[in-house]
Amino acid sequence: MSAVWSFFTVSIEDTRKAVCNTCKVEVMRGGCRVKSFNTTNLICHLKNRHPEVHKQWQEANATNVSQKAKTTAAAAVGSPIQQVLDQTKKFAKDSAKARSITNKVMEMIALDDQPFSIVEDRGFRRLMEHIEPRYSLPSRRYFSDVSLPALHEVVATHIHKLLDNVTDISFTTDIWSSDVSQMSMLSLTAQWIDENFEMKRAVLHAQEFAGSHTGAAIASAFDSMFAQWKIKKDNVHVVLRDNARNMQKAMDECGVKSLGCMAHTLQLAVHNGVLSQRSISDCVAIGRKIVGHFRHSQLATSRLRIIQQELGMKPKMLQQDVTTRWNSTFYMMKSLLDQKRALGVYGADHELPACFSAYQWGLVENMTTLLTPFEQLTREISSHLATAADVSPSVVALKRLLSKTADTDSGVGTAKSTLLEAVNERFGSAFSEPLYYLATILDPRYKDRYFDTVTKQAAVNMLQKQVDKMTHSDRTTETPDTEEPQEKKIRTSDEGGKSLLDMYDEILEENLIMEQHAGLTSRTSVQVHGYLSEAPIPRNESPLKYWKSNLSRFPALAKAACKYLSAPCTSVDSERLFSAASHIVDEKRNRIQCEKAEMLLFVKKNLPLLMKEA
Repeated sequence: MSAVWSFFTVSIEDTRKAVCNTCKVEVMRGGCRVKSFNTTNLICHLKNRHPEVHKQWQEANATNVSQKAKTTAAAAVGSPIQQVLDQTKKFAKDSAKARSITNKVMEMIALDDQPFSIVEDRGFRRLMEHIEPRYSLPSRRYFSDVSLPALHEVVATHIHKLLDNVTDISFTTDIWSSDVSQMSMLSLTAQWIDENFEMKRAVLHAQEFAGSHTGAAIASAFDSMFAQWKIKKDNVHVVLRDNARNMQKAMDECGVKSLGCMAHTLQLAVHNGVLSQRSISDCVAIGRKIVGHFRHSQLATSRLRIIQQELGMKPKMLQQDVTTRWNSTFYMMKSLLDQKRALGVYGADHELPACFSAYQWGLVENMTTLLTPFEQLTREISSHLATAADVSPSVVALKRLLSKTADTDSGVGTAKSTLLEAVNERFGSAFSEPLYYLATILDPRYKDRYFDTVTKQAAVNMLQKQVDKMTHSDRTTETPDTEEPQEKKIRTSDEGGKSLLDMYDEILEENLIMEQHAGLTSRTSVQVHGYLSEAPIPRNESPLKYWKSNLSRFPALAKAACKYLSAPCTSVDSERLFSAASHIVDEKRNRIQCEKAEMLLFVKKNLPLLMKEA
């Protein structure tokens, strides 16, 4: 309502007129109809007849106009039209919201192995437009040249912080060559135990490794990688590598301690002990022909599936093996055994390229029984929980199991004895390498219970020396005792049906009587004696949780455990890294630069460390 009505009143007798409150004169409102009424005549009356009152109206009117303007502006901001206009206004490229979305898209590309070209795909762009119309999606080149290096730098800075003040770090390494491009990579993964007794892992490198893979070239690359991460060689506990000569030579030239991968060694032992046997290799060759027949014929596969359904079996594909992975051959032969009935029915009606005889079927069954403990051990040591402490007890348990006779030895007796010889030969370092002894004795699940008398005393002496060295921070003047203890003779038995787990329990039962260690008078010696005098914890419990709980009781031993239990027993981390690399460097991205591939791998593997702490 206009402020003028504070000074006028509508006439009761004639609504076309207004009565002045000051002089009681009636003034026309501007017309005969309501639509034509206005306040112009009223304002002129005040201006001409009552100047003082007119000034009061002006002040009141100014205040009224100001309030109305504010109300109108507020209504405009909250109106649906204005909201629609705001939603169509694009974010500035440097705005916090736009940067946040761009970072999330880059993380998605790295974590999910997506190509940079996904940001140009029609479906993805429509999705982003639907989710946030105000966001402008950058080009693929922006993500590859700007976003990826920026994210890589953030992750690398975090890894540097994690590695600060870590005194003992274990590493794995391997070399990978792509099948779809002329690209080779050298990996370096780190593993250590932090102050909270938690195992930490990080990928440091998967860098291009061009040229000849000589020991000198590998050693030079390692020097460069350690320098880039400011890792002193004194802080390198051990490097897990494959058994190739160039790798062994490289680690020696680099001046760091290294060990062979237990999984690779197990592969060589099984191949030499079992798969190289003529009768067994013939069975494997037949198995590959049968599997190949179904893998290359859709019709044969359909017929086999129908037979499986008629026999009430769950339809299942036969597994193809990889010649460089003995356990894949084990899985192939096991899948053939599982489909023995279905294959028999199929062979009666359709032609197969080869068939097993009754004797060979029995040989295959006994062979899989013989190799079952090795398959179980391979899975255990490939776990992220496996450490160097598992090597010696596993070898002792395997040797004891192989030394026993069983009903399933028919046809594989020679292979079994040859396999035992291969284990003794291939795992000789498990009974001469101090690092294995110290890791085993510092694992509360094993302690010294898997050593014979001579080995036990040598292991305790080595542990005492190492604890004393670490306590007095004197790493350079003393070296661990490298005396090779005599290997314990394993008694044989005619008991059958034993498993690998039974061997662990059997060995522990034989070592229930605790030995008294003479000459333990120092403070650290008391810790060693107290620790070894207690029974081992169950194998399914965590050694790191034990040391965290017993830090106050055995502080010197806990410090040593952080060093020796950080070492893995295989180079599986590097192999898994390159499995991820094969998803990045594939047929669709076979021209990607090695530098970009390494940054993507680095972010993919290490970004979860930031996500856990967020």
